[in-house]
Amino acid sequence: MMNMRKNLMTLGIIVILVNMLAGCIFIEKESLRLGSRNNTESIILSHVIGQLIADKTDIKVIYKENLGGSSVVWNAMTNGHIDIIPDYTGTIVLTYYHEEPGTAEETLESTKRLVADDGIVAFNTFGFNNTYTLALDEKIAEENDIVTFSDFSKFSQDFTLGAVFEFIDRPDGLPGFQKEYDLSFKDVKGMDHGMMYRSINAGEVDVINSYTTDGQLQVYDLRVLEDDKSYFPPYHALPLVRKEILEEYPEIEEILKSLEGTINEETMQVMNGKVDNDGMMVERVAEEFLIEAGLIDKK
Repeated sequence: MMNMRKNLMTLGIIVILVNMLAGCIFIEKESLRLGSRNNTESIILSHVIGQLIADKTDIKVIYKENLGGSSVVWNAMTNGHIDIIPDYTGTIVLTYYHEEPGTAEETLESTKRLVADDGIVAFNTFGFNNTYTLALDEKIAEENDIVTFSDFSKFSQDFTLGAVFEFIDRPDGLPGFQKEYDLSFKDVKGMDHGMMYRSINAGEVDVINSYTTDGQLQVYDLRVLEDDKSYFPPYHALPLVRKEILEEYPEIEEILKSLEGTINEETMQVMNGKVDNDGMMVERVAEEFLIEAGLIDKK
């Protein structure tokens, strides 16, 4: 009986030790959670940030990809579920804080001021503006002399629009856009971003709400129209970090500052195209960019 009791005590101690050891193995004290939206560009940018941090520090980077639309990712950030995200100045100012954006510089300064109240630090921009636009078949645009949104407004009632769900609902998206340019579409079809180009190529829609850095614009014969009334605000991409994370890992401040001005519209479009058109892994695309930009050494 005594031996059995000793054996049980020994077994109990072993179980406790195993659990403690497992806890030491699986709990990552030195880790950062990088979040991204459910689109190629956001995921690429999160890997650009994450790989640079991983290369320059011993901090473990955990990617939380495809979290959802902008509001979902923003809520995760402000609630402390993720630590770093790429986002866009116009989205932050207009959609999250419901303030009026201004010039690119004014919108950036407003971004920094607004997010600071929520314990978030906004860095300077990567260097590119990814704004909304419309794209339609080049032949149709040529035949009807459509160059600007105002030109398109004369024909919009004959066109079916393919648009991402978020654009249809956002205050800086379709509702205000239609009002500004007096647009009245024959129909509006909501869809995922990747479906838009396949849909217009298949003739299921006539015009799509694309983004100026979309990689698919390199392979589809589409004309990107000009926002001649400058309705859409600046959407310059930039890294955002929770203030407490910067205090815990001060070394990442200079790392993120080194990304300022390193990506222009063409570079971002090419990176998006490598993933969406060529099927490259986002990890590889981000690594190639960092090496070519001289930010990390070739492995």
